[in-house]
Amino acid sequence: MAIRWGLCGAGKIGHDFSVALNTLPAEHHQIQAIASRSLARAQEFAKQHGVLKVYGSYEELAKDPNIDIVYLGVLHTEHWRVGLLFLNAGKNVLCEKPFAMNSRQVKDLVSAARKNKVFLMEAVWSRCFPAYTEVRRVLAEGSVGDVKLVKAYFGSPQLSIPRSVEKDLGGGALLDIGMYCLQFVLMVFDGERPESIQATGVLLDSGVDESMVVVMKFSQKRMAVCTFSIAVRLPNDAVISGTKGSIQVCGPMHCPTRLVVNGKVSDYPLPEPALPLNFTNSTGLRYEAEEVRQCLLKGLKESPRMPLADSILLTEIMDEIRKQVGVVFSQDSQ
Repeated sequence: MAIRWGLCGAGKIGHDFSVALNTLPAEHHQIQAIASRSLARAQEFAKQHGVLKVYGSYEELAKDPNIDIVYLGVLHTEHWRVGLLFLNAGKNVLCEKPFAMNSRQVKDLVSAARKNKVFLMEAVWSRCFPAYTEVRRVLAEGSVGDVKLVKAYFGSPQLSIPRSVEKDLGGGALLDIGMYCLQFVLMVFDGERPESIQATGVLLDSGVDESMVVVMKFSQKRMAVCTFSIAVRLPNDAVISGTKGSIQVCGPMHCPTRLVVNGKVSDYPLPEPALPLNFTNSTGLRYEAEEVRQCLLKGLKESPRMPLADSILLTEIMDEIRKQVGVVFSQDSQ
């Protein structure tokens, strides 16, 4: 059975998601429609990707009865409003990261999904990569012993990109790339809430964060350190250190193709894209698409790889980090 996708947003990530879907069997995944606020952009996208139905509004896509799931690839400042539109229309939704601007908005989306009995997942694609599956397996079997420290780095020079630096566009390192470091820590510590969070950072003149260091302490004397920046490139790897060994998720840690477990290297190559991509390793979006298909086939309303509780906790942690560093968005007072 093919999952019929409706894509919301004809931007860069929508393009990459479409290219990734085309690396999967057509009998499993089909792009049924593309919606954009600009009909011309939607038509251009449809022509490039061979999509049959084109909509010049999100409302039209919400009313299409031939859609199994909506992929929400608009700017994250819009996720809350547009996400609620689809959920309240009874649509299953895969929402790009970050889920929304703050935990209140995320809880609204989760409540709407539960009320309407539909599937909802934050598109933390990292969680669906084979390397992440192997990390979870190695942790479960205990071959690195008791995990004591997790370190994650993500730095990418993005100061020339408006959506990264402008407050009105939900800019800053934390929401865009820092969340990848934090979600990794939460995965390793099995969705546990940290006992303490200490964050420090520097802001751009626009009032969003340029670089941050976050230290979290968990129960049983376990710690995590996350460093992220939109000013400089960092090693972009993640290391789990245990009493018997270590796991290194080689950079890019958010979409990895190499893992080093106790000195042993494993590679997980990605398929080649049929069209040029906008982002690193984007054919790996295929893994989250297939995860969604498996969840829908099983009748699940959320993904066990990225449960809604993890998304809520992740956003609550980000709210606390922003509070400590002094990043405030207009959505925080709405």
